Amino acid sequence: MATERVTERSDGLTNERVVERDGGGTTYVERGGSGMGGVIIGIAVLALVAIVAFFLLQSSRNDAMRTDAVAGAASSVADSASSAADSVGDAARSVTPNP
Repeated sequence: MATERVTERSDGLTNERVVERDGGGTTYVERGGSGMGGVIIGIAVLALVAIVAFFLLQSSRNDAMRTDAVAGAASSVADSASSAADSVGDAARSVTPNP
């Protein structure tokens, strides 16, 4: 019957398990990583989402400013047209004789 010896070590970041079997001469080593790659990828994805959100918010803000500017210009034109119409009406009244 073959004997089996299992050795496990952990240094806080990496877990290692070594299985040694007599008879076959085969040694299996299983290593578990610390997971830092996943953390780095998660931080990169979070940063990308933050950058995209920033640009989308800026775009929305610029659209709102542009809309306000167009509305202000339209209001100014309407006020000017109303003032011009009043002036024309006053001029027409002053030219026509009063009965």
